[in-house]
Amino acid sequence: MDHAEVEVNGIRLHYVTVGRGPLILFVHGFPEFWYEWRKQLVEFGRDHQAVAPDMRGYNLSGKPAELSQYRVPHMVEDLRALADHLGRQKFVLVGHDWGGVVAWQLAINVPQVVDRLIILNLPHPRGLSRELAHNPEQQKNSAYARRFQQEGAEKSLTAEGLAEWVKDPDAKKKYVEAFGRSDFGAMLNYYKRNYPREPYTEDTSPVKKVQCPVLMFHGLGDTALLAPALNGTWDWIDKDLTLTTVPGAGHFVQADAAELVTKTMRAWLLR
Repeated sequence: MDHAEVEVNGIRLHYVTVGRGPLILFVHGFPEFWYEWRKQLVEFGRDHQAVAPDMRGYNLSGKPAELSQYRVPHMVEDLRALADHLGRQKFVLVGHDWGGVVAWQLAINVPQVVDRLIILNLPHPRGLSRELAHNPEQQKNSAYARRFQQEGAEKSLTAEGLAEWVKDPDAKKKYVEAFGRSDFGAMLNYYKRNYPREPYTEDTSPVKKVQCPVLMFHGLGDTALLAPALNGTWDWIDKDLTLTTVPGAGHFVQADAAELVTKTMRAWLLR
């Protein structure tokens, strides 16, 4: 795995790249860093250029202080500019959690650059908007996001606490080290700037449909983003949708069911 840095969109992005071939770009969420994708990088680096950046605020990438710097459109442009730096006009895009938020928006708003879209445990934004507006269970289970939106919430976070979910002891050490280099305030700015706030209302604006095929994974044990938000996803996509639900896996489905996720991604890309 080769590590590199590039200045794009006014920010320094650190990324890891493996292999040669068509670009497949992996985008992590909270609380993660590029290492989330280590198993997929090895697999897809065999016949792709597999690239995973640290998102702004995380690990070795830049950490701007201003809340406005964490608007999703800024991060969409980070990824588009990174692909441009790598000399790619079109690529496969993979996103989990907040990386999924950014991936959805990149596919919706810059459709000409996304060949295929793979999303892990992040419903389409309209599905989440609908559930927050009408589903009391989702409202209840989004309490963590409301806490993250409070002033000074980052003071309650620690690197060890953020890495608590990681089961592998060697991996956990790497997570603690990476979170020690991260900016907790920046990490929570994703929630403060972009996550819906009460009173929740459903997005009823005109739909801009995703123009590429989509593969979605959803660990059914996810308590933060509930499965009913997946309903109707097909209404917001103009191509085929493949949905893989994974009983026994939680929010971090790429870790809980790594082999299933990787094999399914491989088979889907080979169609």
